[in-house]
Amino acid sequence: MSAALPRVASVPRPEYPRPDRDRSDRWVPLNGTWELDLPDGTVPVVVPFAWETAASGVARTWLERATYRRTLSVPAAWAGSRAVLCFGAVHHRAVVRVDGVPVAEHVGGHTPFEVDLTGVLAAGPTGVLEVDVEAPADKRAIPHGKQRSIPRDDYDGVSFTPTSGIWQSVWLEARGRTHAASVAVRGDSLTGFDVTVTVAGDAPAGARVSVEVAEGSAGREGVDLVAGADGVARGRVEPADPRLWSPADPHLYVLAVTTRADGAPEEDADTVRVTAGLRRVEVQGEHLLLNGERLYVTGVLDQGYWPRTGPTAPDEAALLADLELARDLGYTLVRKHIKLEDPRWLHAADRMGMLVWAEPPAPSRFSDAAAAAFEAQLAPMVERDGNHPSIVIWGLYNEEWGLDWDIPGSPARAEAAARAYDLLRTLDDTRPVVENSGWSHVRTDLVDWHYYDEDPAAWAANLAALADGSREDFPVKLGPDFVVDKSLYGSAAFPRGGVPVLNSEYGAGFTSLERGWHLRWQTQELRRHDRFAGYVYTELTDVEHEMAGLRDADRRPKDLGGVDPRDVNAPTTLVIDLVPAHAGADIPVPTAPLTLDVHVSHHGPSPVLGRVRAAWVPAGTPFGAEPVPAQAESEPVKAEPWELSAAVRVTVPAPGDAPAARLHLWLEDEDGQVRARAYVDAAPVEAPNRRGARTGG
Repeated sequence: MSAALPRVASVPRPEYPRPDRDRSDRWVPLNGTWELDLPDGTVPVVVPFAWETAASGVARTWLERATYRRTLSVPAAWAGSRAVLCFGAVHHRAVVRVDGVPVAEHVGGHTPFEVDLTGVLAAGPTGVLEVDVEAPADKRAIPHGKQRSIPRDDYDGVSFTPTSGIWQSVWLEARGRTHAASVAVRGDSLTGFDVTVTVAGDAPAGARVSVEVAEGSAGREGVDLVAGADGVARGRVEPADPRLWSPADPHLYVLAVTTRADGAPEEDADTVRVTAGLRRVEVQGEHLLLNGERLYVTGVLDQGYWPRTGPTAPDEAALLADLELARDLGYTLVRKHIKLEDPRWLHAADRMGMLVWAEPPAPSRFSDAAAAAFEAQLAPMVERDGNHPSIVIWGLYNEEWGLDWDIPGSPARAEAAARAYDLLRTLDDTRPVVENSGWSHVRTDLVDWHYYDEDPAAWAANLAALADGSREDFPVKLGPDFVVDKSLYGSAAFPRGGVPVLNSEYGAGFTSLERGWHLRWQTQELRRHDRFAGYVYTELTDVEHEMAGLRDADRRPKDLGGVDPRDVNAPTTLVIDLVPAHAGADIPVPTAPLTLDVHVSHHGPSPVLGRVRAAWVPAGTPFGAEPVPAQAESEPVKAEPWELSAAVRVTVPAPGDAPAARLHLWLEDEDGQVRARAYVDAAPVEAPNRRGARTGG
């Protein structure tokens, strides 16, 4: 490598990439400046940022082939150990060479892979590491998520700049000559951990494996295991006084997994520290349960993109800040959209108690080869991420992308969706699986649906019909001039009841004010119907041309017109019997007393008893720390958990002569605590301006 090559000021993303499977006592980060051979010359490139990004220093789009190069040395202190070269993710096909000798090939842009350098590069000497990468511009037959393709695919309008080359961390770590290559931990029994250790190295068969609770328990409970002839050891560890993981108490255990060959001395043992939690997520009829208690999904969709760095966070602070942002906005689940996110993000979700809906990328044109490539990701996905208690839902295909929008009309495409479901359930039967998010379900644990509508009356009416089963379909705009009715069900044989039904994408509005308005009223209608098991709002932040975020692409606040998402997403909310007219003008300014019927939707563990109070304030006034003096109040209302209350009536006097005003409404319980807040804007309701329209010849 050229000695004159420019260097970044510090190693980007310097933190250990796998804190949930910790070997950070002996590791070397390989992020930083590498060489990149292009068809027209050699340039420096900053790893781990995709070569399309500004942060990489290359910023080349539609480059299909390039070779990464840097020097590499195994620390001399690692003599006698195995040095393993680890790649978080490389899109799409990577061939790894050391000193010109091919040592590995990997296909799949989101799944990790590793190379054992034993016998390839000795501890001490320096070698040359090269990674040849192929990233096809035509991505239609390969799993690529929301990357643009040439030729374009069906969802080009909602796709982003491609992500090519090395886009997650690269590092070296030392392991024992016989070591745990993977450790699967499942805590869904709620009393202990079922552990599966796959041993690799010199002598996997008969290897001695001990699993000990190193953190999270007052004791040091453990079990000693012996790997079978297949190199796999299985056993169970039961902590004393089991403490469950939940959003309210995200308690984690650390299991120290120590492995050595049969007969090898203790000093040759290899140890990896694995993080896990005791929790169970299950489906019971039309309800989701977490640890046996009813779970309502209050989610937000997150694409995981940053302006200068694409799908790779610029630093760990930015990566984890998005989780804090989602929580601060009142969400309890993040749907990480068709992207296998950085393991440090998932580890942080485990620690803070954020629930996660995880899903891999898909191809965009159906073929047997494309379906096989999609399915090939699933085992590595579960192996990488299956230990995270935060992941409570696995998603698979999204909106029939890669299935040509045609599950109902194509037995082969329907079978591909069902086959992916069966495969994932075989790999992990501890979480519900959605085979095709959005509509056309043929085999799924959750009937989810994506529905966007700018008309509040149509939104309310269609949600009511979906909730009571009188309607199974809804309009979906698949293109600028292509609207079709998509059904919840892709098969007449799929049961019309007994499976949880939830929304997993919604939102509307062109301006940020309109987005806030729709967020408020559309979420209210979702909360009106007790049958629904939750919702996922689209989306957390803007991405490139997609301006649907609650924050912009730089995570700066937007003007949502006074809407506080924390009120919208609260466990207890108000549901007003009103179809609003326009953003900023829900109703005309009343000239006589105004009467509203109000319900309470409550998802707490015990009933709430209180009164709905109301008061006019100047237009645009947000809620303060304390409510303004009430001008009216309802009769007492009792909200039972998971049941929309009966309506109570609130009558307020007219607001006076102001041209516009805002009506604050709040639920105050018997102890004087405000449990829910909402508002109604009164202003002139104008018909749309159509002056200047020209018709005819």
